[in-house]
Amino acid sequence: MVFWSLWVVGALRKLLRYRNHCAYGGNMSATTQSPQSPHVLREYAMIADGERSALIGPRGDVAWMCAPRWDSAASFSSLIGGSGSFAVTPACDRYVWGGSYQEGTLIWKSRWVTTDGIIECREALAQPADPHRAVLLRRVHAVSGPAEMNVVFEVAAGFGRHAMTRLKCADGIWTARSGPLHIRLSGAPEATVCEGVLHLRLEVAPGEAHDFVLELSELPFTSAPVDARVAWAETEASWHDAVPMLSETIAPDDARQSYAVLRGMTAASGAMVAAATLGLPERAQEKRNYDYRYAWIRDQCYAGQAIAACGDYSLLDDSVRFITARLLEDGPGLKPAYTVSGGRVPDETSLALPGYPGGSAKVGNWVNEQFQLDAFGESLLLLAAAAGYDHLDLENWRAAEVAVQAISDRWQEPDAGIWELNNDHWAHSRLTCAAGLRAMAVHAPPAQGVPWTSLADTIVAATAADCLHPSGRWQRSPNDDRVDAALLLPTLRGAIPVADPRSLATVEAVRSELSRDGYVYRFRQDARSLNQAEGAFLLCGFDMAMAAHQQGREAEAMRWFERNRAACATTGLFTEEYDVEQRQLRGNFPQAFVHAALLEAASRLATPPVPNRINL
Repeated sequence: MVFWSLWVVGALRKLLRYRNHCAYGGNMSATTQSPQSPHVLREYAMIADGERSALIGPRGDVAWMCAPRWDSAASFSSLIGGSGSFAVTPACDRYVWGGSYQEGTLIWKSRWVTTDGIIECREALAQPADPHRAVLLRRVHAVSGPAEMNVVFEVAAGFGRHAMTRLKCADGIWTARSGPLHIRLSGAPEATVCEGVLHLRLEVAPGEAHDFVLELSELPFTSAPVDARVAWAETEASWHDAVPMLSETIAPDDARQSYAVLRGMTAASGAMVAAATLGLPERAQEKRNYDYRYAWIRDQCYAGQAIAACGDYSLLDDSVRFITARLLEDGPGLKPAYTVSGGRVPDETSLALPGYPGGSAKVGNWVNEQFQLDAFGESLLLLAAAAGYDHLDLENWRAAEVAVQAISDRWQEPDAGIWELNNDHWAHSRLTCAAGLRAMAVHAPPAQGVPWTSLADTIVAATAADCLHPSGRWQRSPNDDRVDAALLLPTLRGAIPVADPRSLATVEAVRSELSRDGYVYRFRQDARSLNQAEGAFLLCGFDMAMAAHQQGREAEAMRWFERNRAACATTGLFTEEYDVEQRQLRGNFPQAFVHAALLEAASRLATPPVPNRINL
């Protein structure tokens, strides 16, 4: 209650502050919307450096940023009703917003067309990344005509618990503290302080540019402030070196952008977070909102396999490194998700914040107590993909043996499944394990490969005995006869041949029962129409494109691919679900495995189908 009261008092103070226009002596436009009001998700851009990210809104507002790590408490949290703002906004009453990423990077360029000219602001998190210190670069450019910008700056660490303290300016550099964070801001020497918040009216001459550099560190500063010119040059060079051209895919620009997203969401540990945010609702008022700032084993494997489909690139090795470490450390007790450092995901708790409209603010995740059998199969599929490039060392092979043993010991146990529901004997989980065993057996010596293949045969036969629907397709579990779009994956990955009648019947059932308007839904939830129960699941849409391609239906595959790649934000980023009726993004943002699925589909569809290929 004390925390909630503090938040209410803080919110009222902010409202008063904006109403009184104290920042600009009464010059702030009466039509300017407070940076505390969130936007629809399609209007956000993400910048990231592997260790953390920031979401930038159309008013130039940093609406979300956790520092120094992905799962740290947010320092800018207006996205979910919290405090903190770093807004660089046109000072005029009338403007329209747009923007784009610099190709193959997560360097975002906001663009505003005003009644008097054009203003751009380049945004990036500096690279190479420092795990202890975030460096946010912002460069305002007066492209046409002069640029007048309102700048508001307030770090509020701990989801708004900590105001800025010790705020002072020396030699044109502002320094401060906010909770555990040390703050340093360059580029605003003429800013004024109003109730602990920095305000600046910035004027940039036509054709000129102005740099802001924000440093947030968990350690005291011991070096000179970051030089903006040097930092921009190093950041651009890092992205150039990190992201391949991917010219052999059917959509090189989007494939490169998806690769950049995966690169930006992958930490130095090799771990890739599932999404940058928490608490964004999959469906308004239905309590389906979670914290995805952690590394899911399954998602990591999806990303690694997508990279492998494109070529021999470093992100594949990152995925293998992280998965190997988790298997060797936890063995058959492998958790579904970890922090990026390989630690335990904290239990779910609620924040005393309003949350994003339609959702609620929760940190942590209850996934800790789950057993997800398919994670072992996906781990083997990832390791097999790396073996195809001769990238496995002895440690990686040990990890593969651990995964095989875990499958051998546990494949008959119920698990939570891919959708993290109630425990059951899910067909998808078991068949994914069979696919992983077959894929890894191809690269193993016969003494290992033969028994692994035999175990895969046993698992497929047992699954067929209790999960084959009377119509000839796979069903979700022995007690659930519905079709599930996740059942496209076992055939894609080689558990059973593509020409097997069970494969053909399953693809047809997903097409006829779970698709509408070119999108695919996970499974039928209840008597409601598909789009009333939940959003279309974009991962499943790209899987359907690959399934159609695998069957030789290349024109159909292209239709699925194009329909689903269009379901992105204005900024080109994807969420987990897409509300077809309202044409809105749903769920945490951006969702890494959707970008991985686009990347893999863009590569698969560029080559003739290979129906019986193992480990597609």
